[in-house]
Amino acid sequence: MASSSSHQYDGMNLDQIATERGTSPFQALVAVLLQERLQASMTVFAMDEADVATAISHPFSMIGSDGLPPGNDGKPHPRMFGTFPRILAKYVRDTGLLSLPEAVRKMTGLPAEAFGINDRGLIRQGLAADLVLFDAETITDRATYEQPQRPADGIRMVVVNGRIAVEEGEYTGARAGRRLTAA
Repeated sequence: MASSSSHQYDGMNLDQIATERGTSPFQALVAVLLQERLQASMTVFAMDEADVATAISHPFSMIGSDGLPPGNDGKPHPRMFGTFPRILAKYVRDTGLLSLPEAVRKMTGLPAEAFGINDRGLIRQGLAADLVLFDAETITDRATYEQPQRPADGIRMVVVNGRIAVEEGEYTGARAGRRLTAA
């Protein structure tokens, strides 16, 4: 259970909830959904590492996250905070599956191009300045299922629309982001 309206079961799996309730996992699931009035999200463990490596190494694959934002507390999937640092640490630095330029392209320019977001994804005069200054030798995802909102190591600065949003690991209070739509 990633998050629910009551937060009673956040961070617990169905077996734990079933044991606590004295029911089967299926009955626990139904009971929780009814109790929470369907206001619940979950983390599903269904990915195979070999499949992930195959997918991200394909020339047309893009790297992103479908993690839900942590605005309602709970235990969001660690990928919300760890996707991009994990790619840079594990698949670029540690295994060499991707080169650094290719990984960055798959996170920035390729998705912007594919989704028709013409003012992002590249560093060029006249485009939005969305930048991340990181140390390729030390970047590491630290988010876990128990502590999913832990920030990564090795990120020195985040710039959103030309405004510094994070500096030396600290949020500056800048709220320069906006919802993006295709042109």
